[in-house]
Amino acid sequence: MHENASDLPRCTWVPPNDPVYVDYHDREWGNPVHDDRTLFEFLVLEGAQAGLSWKTVLHKRLDYRIAFHGFDPDAVAGFDDAEVETLLKNPRIIRNRLKINAAVANAKAFIRVREEFGDFDSYIWAFVKGKPVVNRWATVSEVPAKTPLSDLVSRGLSRRGFKFVGSTICYSFMQAVGIINDHTTGCFRYPELGGKL
Repeated sequence: MHENASDLPRCTWVPPNDPVYVDYHDREWGNPVHDDRTLFEFLVLEGAQAGLSWKTVLHKRLDYRIAFHGFDPDAVAGFDDAEVETLLKNPRIIRNRLKINAAVANAKAFIRVREEFGDFDSYIWAFVKGKPVVNRWATVSEVPAKTPLSDLVSRGLSRRGFKFVGSTICYSFMQAVGIINDHTTGCFRYPELGGKL
């Protein structure tokens, strides 16, 4: 954690009185991720977030980690109907059958991508030729909900059997895993992640 973290300028969407959210913004959001398990984790969480607030998902993240076996795609791909029913009774996660089934389908699709490309990381980062897109937004209101790039990623994942991967979800996913740096220019994280002031 940075010294005097409470005084640091941040993206205005971060609630300053929520230490979990602040820590997520300061340590994770926008960091380039190349670990397959973490990439799968964010695919599951972003899909779970659809129609809800990210705060809701973030505060259930540790419980998701337990319920989804540390976001091991091989384990999740093996979930049978009984395990899905158990998840639907778990009050610590978002109990939505479509989203849980999507996580299982996505684990299977993730494994197929890994088998074809060696790892999911190589596949997803190829959309930006391995280099993060660094945007330059002064305010949160300028940040788009989706872009032609997220449209392309969404189509690619959908063709490969992924669910809950619409363009808006894909854009949020790319922001989270650092494929896109969408910290606003006044945020202390913007230059740390390659933004030029």
